Amino acid sequence: MDTSPRRNLLLRGASAAGLGTGRVVHGTGRRIRRATSADGAGESGLAKLIELHALNSFGDMLITVALASTIFFSVPTGEARGRVALYLLITMAPFALLAPVIGPLLDRLPHGRRAAMAMAMLVRAFLAWTMAGSVEHGGLALYPEALGCLVASKAYGVVRSVVVPRLKPERVTLVKANSRVTLAGLLATGLAAGVGGGLHLIGPGWPLRGAFLVFVVGTLMAFHLPHQVDSAKGEERAVLHAGPVGADQPDTAAPRPTGRLRTVGPAVVLGLRAVAALRGLSGFLTLFLAFLLRVSPVGGLSPTVSLGLLAVAAGGGNALGSVFGSWLRSRGSEATITAMLLLATGASVAAALWYGLATVMVVAAVAGIAASLAKLALDSLIQRDVPEAVRTSTFARSETLMQLSWVAGGTLGILLPLNGTLGLSVAAGVLGAALLWTVLSLVRLGVRGGAPHPRVA
Repeated sequence: MDTSPRRNLLLRGASAAGLGTGRVVHGTGRRIRRATSADGAGESGLAKLIELHALNSFGDMLITVALASTIFFSVPTGEARGRVALYLLITMAPFALLAPVIGPLLDRLPHGRRAAMAMAMLVRAFLAWTMAGSVEHGGLALYPEALGCLVASKAYGVVRSVVVPRLKPERVTLVKANSRVTLAGLLATGLAAGVGGGLHLIGPGWPLRGAFLVFVVGTLMAFHLPHQVDSAKGEERAVLHAGPVGADQPDTAAPRPTGRLRTVGPAVVLGLRAVAALRGLSGFLTLFLAFLLRVSPVGGLSPTVSLGLLAVAAGGGNALGSVFGSWLRSRGSEATITAMLLLATGASVAAALWYGLATVMVVAAVAGIAASLAKLALDSLIQRDVPEAVRTSTFARSETLMQLSWVAGGTLGILLPLNGTLGLSVAAGVLGAALLWTVLSLVRLGVRGGAPHPRVA
């Protein structure tokens, strides 16, 4: 029997399918490039950073999927709490010691930021490959390898934050630029969650092997960022200072040599405190509700469905916060941060009083919106109040504080009994104290629209 007609038909069908897939991929890539290059981002180089950050978030999420499936989902709840606590202890305790060094160390590499971002990618590529073996064989090396990934990820995050002001187009505010970068990362994270789940079905180490490939590509992309990323013209180091700064304190001191320290002003410190409280709430809800819903799902749903809804609510809230951030203006940033803290406090109080499926989803979504939008408002506040000479150093230090705040909230979530009303009451109390502190500071400082004059320390 002659099979050549059938073979030719299959070949033509495969060729047509390949061409169709190619057109879809090419069209999708072109639309993505058009979106990332809008408002002059293509000419300034911000588009390349947006794409690099999306790739970074994709790889980080693949690692998160692999670790969660190993530490959280593979064992009973009681043992999982112990494993997560051990993970936080082994990875976060050294990170707490290393974190204060990351910012100053990167301050000394102003002319090598592209290389620093590439190195952060390359280190995670290597560790992801080695972690694949540790996950499959249950080796204790998983914990120090995870610590290495965390440090490299935060080093990348610090450099990314200080690079954005160098690449943003003139007609785009810093908060809008950060919003676009963050939103791209969130979209990539959502896509990576599905891809990571599919790879996990093949084997527990496959999400990590996928992360290896992602970070290798990211290493190459980092070197394609514009050369102005490595520019350090006019930059100095910053210290956080909560004391009053006013026009009645003119700088009458003699000029100091290069390398002087400048204070960033009390308004920035106010924002940092409030945003740190919101980031702590995110860490608390992530771990507390994750364990609680495994043991006591709400609304008569299964644990898997409850956790899925929680993830959708939190992720959707983060995305909405990033979208709203693109509308945020540079004025009134303190009021925006305070309003987000008030919103999160109110949602926590409501969830504690009327604990149930609806209130749990609402508090997760509100926490996502508040943390995301308040962080973007903080970026706007830094843009407004901090001179360009010390802005990059301020970003470096604030990123470290945000990570440690998340860990503190997550640790509290592990230590508390798995009682929804009790846990959310504690969260509401902590947020209420942070809100009171913030309001008192806001009243003392006042809501300002102009830029103060930081004094030389």
